[in-house]
Amino acid sequence: MAQLSGVPIIILKEGTERKQGKDAQKNNIAAAKAVAEAVRTTLGPKGMDKMLVDSLGDVTITNDGATILDTIDVEHPAAKMIVEVAKTQDNKVGDGTTTSVIISGELLNLAQELMEQSVHPTIIFRGYRKALVQSKEILKDLAQKIDINNEKTLIKVAETSMNSKLIAGVKNNFAHIAVKAVNQIKEKRGDNVIIDLDQIQIIKKEGKSLFDTSIIEGVIVDKEVVHPMMPKSIKDAKIALISSSLEVEKTEFDAEIRVQTPDQLNKFLEEEASMLRKRVIKLKELDANVVFCQKGIDDKAQNFLAQENILTVRRVKKSDMEKLARATNAKIVNNIFDITNSDIGKAGKVEEKKIGDDSMIFVSGCSDPKAVSILIRAGIEHVVDEAERMLHDALSVVKAAIEIPYILPGGGASEIELAKRLRTFARSIGGREQLAIEIYANALEIIPKTLVENAGYNPVDLVVELRSKHEAENGQSYGINIDTGKPDNMITLGVIEPLTILTQAIQSATEVASMILKIDDVIASSGLSKGREA
Repeated sequence: MAQLSGVPIIILKEGTERKQGKDAQKNNIAAAKAVAEAVRTTLGPKGMDKMLVDSLGDVTITNDGATILDTIDVEHPAAKMIVEVAKTQDNKVGDGTTTSVIISGELLNLAQELMEQSVHPTIIFRGYRKALVQSKEILKDLAQKIDINNEKTLIKVAETSMNSKLIAGVKNNFAHIAVKAVNQIKEKRGDNVIIDLDQIQIIKKEGKSLFDTSIIEGVIVDKEVVHPMMPKSIKDAKIALISSSLEVEKTEFDAEIRVQTPDQLNKFLEEEASMLRKRVIKLKELDANVVFCQKGIDDKAQNFLAQENILTVRRVKKSDMEKLARATNAKIVNNIFDITNSDIGKAGKVEEKKIGDDSMIFVSGCSDPKAVSILIRAGIEHVVDEAERMLHDALSVVKAAIEIPYILPGGGASEIELAKRLRTFARSIGGREQLAIEIYANALEIIPKTLVENAGYNPVDLVVELRSKHEAENGQSYGINIDTGKPDNMITLGVIEPLTILTQAIQSATEVASMILKIDDVIASSGLSKGREA
């Protein structure tokens, strides 16, 4: 509503809710803080788990920040922005989602205290931006370059990402699997190493234990052999990948065939069979003994293939066909008669196995495959799902460490050192922006504080001890030893994380906090305002 010569002018529709100024800012900050607090207790090796129940009654038990925020139904628009931070972090680097959300919540919390002291949000925004730029430079200086071919270092990186997970007891086994899988699919393009995690297929099956989780140097196809008379296992497999159907093709337009005598019908059927037999003969001439078909296979063709002892699988997903091509070095061909010997792929063994209640095709023993599979086993569904999330984090951090081969000490060490150096930087800026940079430094210390709190220790005492360690010479790698409750050298302990994880977490947190701080007017349309209070 606006005023013109004392006469009110209605601008917004009736029922529209509007909040301005400090009310809008407080509301947004409170909503963002609520989301951050929801995941804060999950951080670190001693973090707690969340039980999430959806509208259908399905239960998820996890402490993975991205999963928690993706599952809960958030209404408030500012809270949704915090959820987007977690999604961005997960999509870009695959780990550090909880860290980014907690930092963003603390940045807003401390900014509110500064605003109550009459510091304008724009000044805080400028201070935050300067602190972010400086933080990136400091982290580059802190980071240590690693040898991407050093598997021990990569395993430590993977183990660190899994320390906080529900099933951390098998982290060493999963770390070896993650490193082996990523090393297998990485490709050198020029001076860069490219890793496409989509080429790592993850199959989950209940039964047995987590220690039975294994990597297959090849592909698992969730299908069965198409005909009972076909072999169930082929060694030294020569594989043909066909994207078309093994059926008599229909004409493009309707056609009518008039059959007047039984002989004509027999000839027609024989011709159909002959067409299918020619395709099978072509495969046999190429010595192909395994066929994966993306589409359907006629019953007659199945019989001919069975007679030639060719193991055949039909209706294979396109994504699986592409992985099979990368693993076996085969080419996907549309027309069987166009297949040449160079199009045939190879594998040490193709076998149908019973896993749980399902039969699956294992293509293994491939020579330098660029697609691999990981079969996750566990006793119950909840554990299998959490194992998949744990493996996703491990694969992501190994990928990040190889693509940008720099690491930082974990356990809150990097955040404490970063905060220390930012306070020194703030004094060189001066003015009110100095206050913003100082609270930015204080906000970063929420990570070691939270790690300590979740482990049941006194955060005040330990953070003070950590600060004194970092003031000493060569103390920049000291973080929280969760087992002893004392500061310790994280590099020596093997608690390390890729540079890109923390850099992205800080950047995402700063951007969303700055965006929320600059909002001073919230206009909610009629019918959308309910349930949006913090």
